[in-house]
Amino acid sequence: MEKLVIIPTFNEKENIEAIIRAVTDLQQNFHILIIDDGSPDGTASIVKSLFPKYPGQLFLEERRGKLGLGTAYIHGFKWAIAKGYRYIFEMDADFSHNPADLERLYEACKNGAGLSIGSRYVKGGKIENWPADRIFLSKGGALYTKLITWMPVNDPTAGFVCYKREVLEAMNLDAISFVGYAFQIEMKFATWKLGFTIKEVPITFKDRKLGASKMNKGIVKEGIWGVLKLRWQSMFKNYRRRVASNVSREEMPVFEVAEGDR
Repeated sequence: MEKLVIIPTFNEKENIEAIIRAVTDLQQNFHILIIDDGSPDGTASIVKSLFPKYPGQLFLEERRGKLGLGTAYIHGFKWAIAKGYRYIFEMDADFSHNPADLERLYEACKNGAGLSIGSRYVKGGKIENWPADRIFLSKGGALYTKLITWMPVNDPTAGFVCYKREVLEAMNLDAISFVGYAFQIEMKFATWKLGFTIKEVPITFKDRKLGASKMNKGIVKEGIWGVLKLRWQSMFKNYRRRVASNVSREEMPVFEVAEGDR
């Protein structure tokens, strides 16, 4: 087992089957872990119905209630490490991230990066179908983050990434404190502080066509204050020591075999 794509979901019934099919149609042996936060629209049931079609390739973890993007990914990272995956991807379910770009992220990590980022804000990257105010907010947030943290990443809020296993094993995942907009920033910040190489790969980001965006004012507020908090901690509270893992492999959580694992 080498490559795992983690896709968190909440009410993604319009997209979930199509995104699973798009990833598996790449024929690049990507496994998929769906982490569903109790979607009332039946997203998890759709995933379960696809188990016979993708045996040993499609998996599902169900959680009770909407617990946040960050905790979903942390859950998925721990699951991936416990299962022995070497490259772990984050991707949205709504096709804002092109599944065809997964291979480019994989190649970047395979060739030396600890973290590869599907970036909108490097040469060759772009955004399609977003309103001007959303682009302004996103670009402004990226610049703000870079100025405050000094982190050499042009798209710190990007949610289309690939981590090498070694990065996540080196990180104390329980010390990652943010769950929304700032989660993506903190994961990149922790990776950088731990000394791993980060490479940005240009992508075209497209706004979702189906379903509803999860962005809200609370998520943006967390991002603004979260960046300041990261800077403060890195200056005065030895952030690197806090996020460095002190958990041995034997202490990692054990996951039960779900229906899709059989």
